[in-house]
Amino acid sequence: MNIIDLHCDVLYRMEQSKGEMSFLDSAELDVTYNKLKQGGVKIQAFAIFISPSIKSDQKFQVALDQIHYFYNEVIGKNPKMKALKNWQEFDQLADDEIGAFLTLEGVDCIGNDLQKLSILHELGVRSIGLTWNNANLAADGVGEERGAGLTEFGKEIIHFSNERKILSDVSHLSERAFWDLLEIANYPIASHSNSKTLCGHQRNLTDDQATHLFKKNGLIHVVYNPPFITEKDSASISDMIAHIDHFCSLGGVNQIGLGSDFDGISKKISNLEDASMHPALIEELLKKYSEDEVKGFAYKNFLNYIPK
Repeated sequence: MNIIDLHCDVLYRMEQSKGEMSFLDSAELDVTYNKLKQGGVKIQAFAIFISPSIKSDQKFQVALDQIHYFYNEVIGKNPKMKALKNWQEFDQLADDEIGAFLTLEGVDCIGNDLQKLSILHELGVRSIGLTWNNANLAADGVGEERGAGLTEFGKEIIHFSNERKILSDVSHLSERAFWDLLEIANYPIASHSNSKTLCGHQRNLTDDQATHLFKKNGLIHVVYNPPFITEKDSASISDMIAHIDHFCSLGGVNQIGLGSDFDGISKKISNLEDASMHPALIEELLKKYSEDEVKGFAYKNFLNYIPK
């Protein structure tokens, strides 16, 4: 069964190692070409994430460095990896091809310059999360104590995204910023978040948030990080499926997907430690849900959602 995974941090790992990790088969990476192929992953989103420790005037260059690794290492050295830059291409992959597209996890790297965001869009970014956990010029993240919402610049970015059919990712936003975004975004999505009802971590979504996201026709892609599943350092596949169960109970059966956060997490779900192990997740899902429903979670819900 095909998988679409909406979040991984391979580019950050590769940039940190200065390109010493091979995307083909590095044992140090959770996501490699070989692991994607083995796990049945048909489309993988690659996040651009810049550490908050990077000086402001260097962040855009770091973003470009990560895009360099995407095109030169992920795509350039693996002929069966195809960069997806238009939504129409998501349905046009050959049987032996794996699609890859860029997302932006926090707009810190553009400062207050929409021209830089336009450049990133031209280079292939198709989903934008305004923040990581901290605040920036666009909004507050979940880790910012004041909990403010979107700034006027943040709203400009959402309008920019709407005009270009770019997804607006809510996963790291403060709750007030979430509501501000939901009011104006045409294509809202949570790329890697779970249910706060089941696990009280600040990165998760309340039932109210989830319900309104579903009403806005948005998607929630569940994340594989144990602290976001059980608030502990360990979790089982069944523990993660409980979050899918809960979102289904809120009416989201056709709006749930997968967002592993591989290479961005240090704790792993047992028997789901890297991209090659997705068949174990599918096997467990098929014990509880119909094949059509599982296909929805795995890939169809996202394909049905994306702008055409």
